Amino acid sequence: MTILVTGATGFIGRYVCAQLTPNHDLCAVLRQPETQLPILRREVNALGGQGDRLYAVQGDLELPGLGLPEALPSPRAIIHLGARFAWQLDSASARRTNVDGSLAVAELARRHRSRLVFISGFMLENHDHLKRLGINDEDPDRVDWRRAYRQAGGYEASKLEAAIRVRALARATDLALVEVQPATVAGHSRTGNLDINQPLFALLNNLARGRLAMVPGSPEHWLPLVAVDTLASLIAVAATSDNVPDRLLALDSATPNLQGLLAIAADILGRRAPQHHLPIPVLAALLRLPGLPRLMNTWPEALNFIQPTRFDTKRTETFLQEKGIAPPSMESVIAASAAFIGQSRYSARS
Repeated sequence: MTILVTGATGFIGRYVCAQLTPNHDLCAVLRQPETQLPILRREVNALGGQGDRLYAVQGDLELPGLGLPEALPSPRAIIHLGARFAWQLDSASARRTNVDGSLAVAELARRHRSRLVFISGFMLENHDHLKRLGINDEDPDRVDWRRAYRQAGGYEASKLEAAIRVRALARATDLALVEVQPATVAGHSRTGNLDINQPLFALLNNLARGRLAMVPGSPEHWLPLVAVDTLASLIAVAATSDNVPDRLLALDSATPNLQGLLAIAADILGRRAPQHHLPIPVLAALLRLPGLPRLMNTWPEALNFIQPTRFDTKRTETFLQEKGIAPPSMESVIAASAAFIGQSRYSARS
């Protein structure tokens, strides 16, 4: 079985490759295969995979037809992890990579009759949030996307638009679609390994540096999390198993509230946990002041992911149980992530 992967060099992608290569050949879509593939193979080996079962083809989400060769062999599945991420990402760049690129990947999967495992995000299950943005998840052409991009920011809005447009394509065609919706990604459940570009890294690093005096939100607010190894396992079985649900919400419902999360991390980091809360609207207003987001290492768009909304994860939990995947306790994942950050060269305590 050959599986095509976009975003293989990313934080989640490396773990997905490590999960799959012991049993499957993978083909990664890389912009510069000559230089990127040897590095990726070494990283996959270090994570317990088999790098010699990983191959590459040159391609780019921003090129017509992804820049892939016409004679590309048909993969059994395509895992689409590739995306452009940045806070304050401009709308044009976000749409070009995250929306147009995703539709090109979906069309490739449809043409080759491959299962598409599409990685979206958990905010697609926050229906009140979608309603506030004026997003109709049934008809993307009836959405005022300019308003959505203005309110949610380029990254989040483009991920929402991409998912809704890919869903519409699947309904209109014979595209076999499985959508995996990750929460904010936490570190590896044992090593705590967490990429510096992940939002949780910024939050915990602010705590480690003494920059977090108050808890954003209220006692009901939380930051839904999923361990990177649990997410990688879910994506792997979604690509290779029979009878996979069409949507899988990758979110640990036992994640503590934000105050509890910070208390666990503070204990590991040797910091005093913040006790008092700062309402989200007040923090959002502060972050509109020029220069303050960079000074606080906190961006207004990131506040959307801290919320009081709870989610139904029964379908995903049942699927994981059927596949023999037992997620670790989120308290231990948070502790491991905090320990990793405490030892990081980016931490004030390194």
